[in-house]
This record gives sequence, structure tokens and C-alpha cells, in this order.
Amino acid sequence: MTDYLILGGGSAGCVLAARLSENPQVEVILVEAGRNIAADSLPDNIRSRYPGRAYLDENNIWADLKAFIGAPRGDTSGRSPRRYEQGRVLGGGSAVNAMVANRGAPGDYDEWGAEGAAGWSWETALPYFRKLERDIDFHDQYHGDSGPIPIRRIKPNNMSPFVKSVIDTLETRGHKRKPDQNGEWTDGIYVGAIAVSDKGERVPTSVAYLTPEVRARKNLRILTERFADRLVMEGGRVTGAVVSDGRNPSTVETILARETIVSCGAIHTPALLMRSGIGPGGELAKHGIAVAVDKAGVGRNLMEHPSTAVSTYLPPQSRLADLNEHHDHAILRFSSGLPGTPEGDMHAAMIARSGWHSVGQRVGTLFIWVNKAYSRGHVQLKSAETRDEPLVDFRMLSDERDLERLKGGFRIGAQTLLDPHMNGHRGPVFPTSYSPRVAKLAGEGWVNKVQRGLFGAMLDHSYGLRPWLIHSVVTLGIRIEDLLNDDKALTAFIGSAVGGVWHASGTCKMGSEGDPQAVTNGVGEVYGVGGLRICDASLMPTIPRANTNTPVIMMAERIADEIKAARKSA
Repeated sequence: MTDYLILGGGSAGCVLAARLSENPQVEVILVEAGRNIAADSLPDNIRSRYPGRAYLDENNIWADLKAFIGAPRGDTSGRSPRRYEQGRVLGGGSAVNAMVANRGAPGDYDEWGAEGAAGWSWETALPYFRKLERDIDFHDQYHGDSGPIPIRRIKPNNMSPFVKSVIDTLETRGHKRKPDQNGEWTDGIYVGAIAVSDKGERVPTSVAYLTPEVRARKNLRILTERFADRLVMEGGRVTGAVVSDGRNPSTVETILARETIVSCGAIHTPALLMRSGIGPGGELAKHGIAVAVDKAGVGRNLMEHPSTAVSTYLPPQSRLADLNEHHDHAILRFSSGLPGTPEGDMHAAMIARSGWHSVGQRVGTLFIWVNKAYSRGHVQLKSAETRDEPLVDFRMLSDERDLERLKGGFRIGAQTLLDPHMNGHRGPVFPTSYSPRVAKLAGEGWVNKVQRGLFGAMLDHSYGLRPWLIHSVVTLGIRIEDLLNDDKALTAFIGSAVGGVWHASGTCKMGSEGDPQAVTNGVGEVYGVGGLRICDASLMPTIPRANTNTPVIMMAERIADEIKAARKSA
């Protein structure tokens, strides 16, 4: 029997495996559904610091996973699910994400404690943010200098001319440049912090934490292309898991462990618990699953950052010169001012290149999202079959506050790009979204390549007809001026085109034992079940004002220390 069985080798799972196996007296097994990747075997689309292709490769993601995205004001009529990209490879989201390394506000972690997640606060989170990072640019009380994750900002000479123009324009509109988005929390314009190695490459946790030295430890086993079918329970205690071969589901084994840690992410973690009989009893019974522990909060509280975008055609002089460069060069953190919302509840990323292909090179974007969302969705089982993807419904914009703030963010983005200060640095301005049509066009294949090449050439040479071309082909008749002048039209556009930021979280939330929706305590131990812990984004009681990858790594660092401390005191 192994000491620690970690199910899920994503951003959190790799951290846990590395930290727990530091003790040579314990045995650790890490199980990952995707393939193994290491420093010397990273595929080019993962290794690159331009992240725009990694999540398009179906070898890197859960290719059949889909989700319902928007439900503006609770309206669920006429919806269709869209593909929702989540990493299925050792390193998980850190292997396919945008590599943006921000932390969120101190108040986010104080809020977790106030929500009942005992032990959480900014004071307890900050040491672990420092522990995980090696910040290249800042050396102060906020930052670490020896952690596994290198964090840096793009140099001025490498920054896109378009992004520089947007920054200048935002300054004329009253926003102030600030030095460090991971320092003092305040609104402003920041050069983006990204997790990129000294060689200019992505650093997933499967590389940063599972180094060759760590992988060589005799007390650590890494099993890839293995699927966690269900947890094994005896007498109210989890004693391990049934694991099947990723390519041959009929080949199964039972791995026994003194403690099982589920780190499958905010979508697949609740699905695994529910398949194992831990979840809302009524829903489990519908699928013929014997209820081991009736726990209402499993799969509830699903959160995301609802997003929209405003884009513009880039004349040649405004385009990013180095196509291997990271695309997200700077951000605007701003406050909506809506009563009851916190400072910095809105975010706009300045995107130098809106796709890996020839059309994307000609489009610059302000990608805007609600940084502190209040809408909640859910994850439910489609069936009891282990390989069926769950039903995912984010219900974004179901809370009126999110809808109104995203509309306000769209207006700010549009007004910025339309500002006369941008003249000469941009062409027609138009609304955009990451729709299934856009995602399909970004795919591989000679047909898409020819279509993109022709359209890119047409954009460059259409001159006076360029606005008509964009409105005919890209926006399908939706014009930015109409949206800014007609609140009903803007509401309809935002409601139908809302996207996420791949920040699924909250579905097994931490909280007090008396909270019927809480699944775990502040260190991820599942209430009412022995031997079972969770460590991933599903633990978040509320969504932080940040891309979620760095906070997840921070959580894993802290929970690893809590597990070590519990072993010493046992």
C-alpha cells in the first residue's frame, strides 16, 4: 500500500508529487490520464512561449469535453454546448495555458477564510506565492527568487507596436502605468507577468517540479495514460482507486493508498467523486450509483471569468515582428464601480496577435473579462459510465452584475481602440468572440490554411473595402457603432457571444463543516470521508481576481506542507 496516491498530474498534482516525495520514507504514486512530457520531450506547440497552438492540439486536451457557457439573466433557451479546452497531459493546464502568472488580490484569500476555509488569508498565501516563483524582475517583500517557476515581463524592444499604442492611449484616458501586477494591489496598466524559462520556453509543472532528479526518486512512481475510474471505499474511508489503461479501458488495476488526493481539476474532480458515490444523493440515484456519502456541494459553485473582446485590423507597422513571442504583453486592471464590487474587479489583456495563423497576425485585441464573477454553474454526470464526459454548465452572466460589468468593459475596450490617439496604429475596430466558427477556422488542414491565406491577403489589399470585408466575413453584420449606441443590441451580443478564460473553479469548495455546500475543510480534506483529500481549482470558494494557474500552484505548495505536518504529528 502506497502512502499517497495522487489522481491527476496537472498543475497541482505535479507539485504534490514533487513535494511529498521529498521525504524518502514515503511512497508516492502520481496517476495522469494524458501522456508523459518532460523537459527533453516537450512537443513544439507546448514548448513555445507563444501559446496559441498548444490548446488546439487534441493530443493535449480532453477532446470530447463540452460546456454550456452563457445564461444571461438566467436565460438558457437556444443554447448549444461548445468545446471547452482542458489540459490532458502531464502538467495539465500549465502545459496548454497562456502562461500568464498573476496572483489575484490579497482580499481574494482573506475572503476564502471569511467564507469558512479555515487557515486561508493573504498572510498565509503570500509565503507560498513567493516559494513557487523565481521572479526575474522584482526583488522585494512580495517576491521569491529561488522557486521552480521563473516569472518575467516582456522587454520594451520586444513589445508589439500595437500594444505600445494601446498603453499610450489608455494613459491619455486617465489610467496610470504601474510597475508590478504581483506587487501592491491597485488599478493600473501593467506589463504582463508570464512564466517563461531563461531559454524563452514554457515551463509546465511537469518540467518545473518533476525535474530529472525528482523523477529518479525511488519512492515516486509516475503512471501516465491511466484513467481514474472510481475511488475505492471501505467503511466510510477511501482506500485507493480503480485505474484503467487510457487506451484499453478493459485493463484495470486497483491501487491502494493510505491517503488519496484527487487533483483532476474543477470539472473532472467532482465527476470522479460522483462516479464513486460521493455527491448529491438524488442525482447519483438517477444514474444507478449507490450513494456512499450524500454531499450536496459536489459539482456545485462552478465559476469562470466571463469574457468578451474588441479587436482591430493591424496595419503592417503595428504587427508583432517575432511570431515566436508571447502574445499577451500588457494588462489593464480597472474597477467597475458597481456597488458592492471590489477594486480591480475588471481585467483587459492587450493581445498583440489574435491567433497563430496569418489572419491572427493581422488582428490585435483587447480581451476583457469580469475579474470577480458572481454567476455560478454546475457539473453533473451524464451517466455512470467512466469515460463519459460530465455535463458542464457555467451559466455565465446569470448574475445581473456580471452582465452589466462585462457590457461596461466592452464599452471601455471599444472606446479605447476607437480613440483618435490610436489613429495610424489600427484599422477598423470590430467586436469579436472565441466562437465555434473561429475555433474551427484555427484548426489544421490545407483547406483552413488556404482560406486563412486568402482572407489575410484580402484584408491587406482591400483598402477602402476593408470595413465591409470585416463586417461581412468576421462579425456577420454586427458593427461596433451599433453596439455602443444601442444598449439592447449590446446586451444581446454580450449574452450570445460571452466566453470564458479557461478558469473553471469552485466545484468542491472549501468551507466550514456546517456549510451544506462545503465539500472540504481548509486543507482539502473531504468532510465525512476518511483518507480523501482534494487539491486543485475545485477547492476555491470564490474565484480570485487572477488567471487561476498560479493560485493553484500556490494552493498545492501549501497543502503539501499541511500534509507533511499532519504526518509528523500523527
